[in-house]
Amino acid sequence: MKKYIIPAEYYFRLHHVRPRFKSDIENVLLFMATEISSLPNLQRTEFNDRLNTAIKSYPGNAIRTVKTINNWRTEISSLFAFFIEYNDKTTAAGRRAKELAEKQDLVEMFKKFLFSFQYPGAHVKAYEALKMIEKGIHFKPAQYILKVLQAGEESNGLRASLTKEELCHCILNDLRCTRDNESPVSAWNRVVANRATKVIYDGKGDVVRYAGDILDYMEIANLLLTHDGKHFFINTLENETVLRFINSSQWFSGYDDMIAKRNGNVKEVGALKEDWFKYANSELSETDFETDLLAFVAETSEEYAEMKAESLRVFEQKLADDDVTIVTKDIGDMGESIVHSHECQRVKIGGRADLIHLIKRIPTQFAVGYDIQSVEIDEQKRYIEVKTTISSKPLMFNKVHLTTNEWNTASTIKDRYFVYRLLLSKHSKKLFIIQDPVGLYKKDTGVIEMIPRNGVEISFKDAAGHYEELLTWIN
Repeated sequence: MKKYIIPAEYYFRLHHVRPRFKSDIENVLLFMATEISSLPNLQRTEFNDRLNTAIKSYPGNAIRTVKTINNWRTEISSLFAFFIEYNDKTTAAGRRAKELAEKQDLVEMFKKFLFSFQYPGAHVKAYEALKMIEKGIHFKPAQYILKVLQAGEESNGLRASLTKEELCHCILNDLRCTRDNESPVSAWNRVVANRATKVIYDGKGDVVRYAGDILDYMEIANLLLTHDGKHFFINTLENETVLRFINSSQWFSGYDDMIAKRNGNVKEVGALKEDWFKYANSELSETDFETDLLAFVAETSEEYAEMKAESLRVFEQKLADDDVTIVTKDIGDMGESIVHSHECQRVKIGGRADLIHLIKRIPTQFAVGYDIQSVEIDEQKRYIEVKTTISSKPLMFNKVHLTTNEWNTASTIKDRYFVYRLLLSKHSKKLFIIQDPVGLYKKDTGVIEMIPRNGVEISFKDAAGHYEELLTWIN
């Protein structure tokens, strides 16, 4: 079999910062978004020192060297733009970090990251970006990948896939795609031709790692699916979002004059760093990337349709008294709906279906400090604050944020106050229940730790509560 070689005149290897925490990337980004978003605008040295302290507190980092901690900080900033270093030597948390800390939506965060991610960009050092500029590179990988897969599906009427080897050698490192904006149909035809002749690719890890990263990030964003970890397909349940990517004209234009001239210098490129990070943190209000939770959990379009119909039917019936509209794209709202269904089924199984009408979601504007008013089998009240996170993979989820109002309410209600920590990943659902978090903290047994921060950040051990099977309402 023949080994595939990119023609020399078209070869240029694209690359980006590779986080050394990539194997644990979702846990790390959730943790760091929370820590970074809590920091005020500070002089750069103080910001770095405080962020280094936070990074060192991440599990497993206590014994790491200063150099490694500094590298973590640089990688979080460079690739994901979680903070912005301003030209006046101050640093501040970026929009992407604040959004992730607030919404706990990793899928949305990766969509926004990929929507803006391009080559060249300040995610690499200025001299590396200059090399791309001198080659005339003007490339948005996620957008182009989706266009190629779309072209493949249109050409053969079947699902089209790419491997990381194909992406690396036929697209990412080929100037026909990254510089010349080759038609996605032509790029797809090159992949098909190579398959037909059974060419082999250099698949060594250090060769295909950057292509693998991008495919992995697109999977986390729910734009692509893989069933074998090798072939990546468009997720048809995200067609609306896929089309937003394909049709987008968003682009950081700061380098364009230099790209057109195929010329620049490191100083000019470096001067655009602040502008790049502002762009990477720009508001995307016109582009709704909030996660459709049902599309995220469903495996097929048929399952999605069934889940959506059942979800709407059940929740509209159960929440009719509160006149609450089900918004499947809102994680917090959907998490509350799932917990509401769980509570209804819990009391039904307990033989008290007559109490179901007492289980109510509380509209946010009432600001009572909890999301759901529920009931015990013995008719005592149960007040529930729901904290939901979604990700492509199961996470460590032993941290939650409570507002000042929620903490004060928990302090007042005591053992009638419950925190339901709900984690929804692609293939698993976990529910952990903590009763009387303030009381547990005051007992000082170490099962709950609290840090005041725009309310409180609480971290907990398994001994603070219990896991419970997530129940689904059944008529």
